[in-house]
Amino acid sequence: MNKPVKQPGPDHPITIEPNPARVVVSVAGRVIADTQNALTLREASYPGVQYIPRKDVDMSQLVRTEHLTYCPYKGDCSYYSLAAIGERGVNAVWTYETPYEAVAAIEGHLAFYPDRVELTEQKV
Repeated sequence: MNKPVKQPGPDHPITIEPNPARVVVSVAGRVIADTQNALTLREASYPGVQYIPRKDVDMSQLVRTEHLTYCPYKGDCSYYSLAAIGERGVNAVWTYETPYEAVAAIEGHLAFYPDRVELTEQKV
């Protein structure tokens, strides 16, 4: 079955910009990610999401899950859990490993649900 692919446009704009701040993600007092190379993805009327390069994430703190979702604008989405915070950490991290061309910049990046982690932005 073919999945629908939608292009961002006036009715559903998506922008991706480098975040000039240092972005730090912590869980239970432990730093999970620390980067000066985050990308801010803004989609329609949703709050901006920080996508952090995989190389700047402590992948040993993440556990791949079988949970998958699909976005017609970005593609297939895979998830990770954060074992350090138990049930709240289940599927708390997501990634588009082969995103659609319109959002190709987020390939190799991870995003964290902000209500499950402490995410801070520090001006550099």
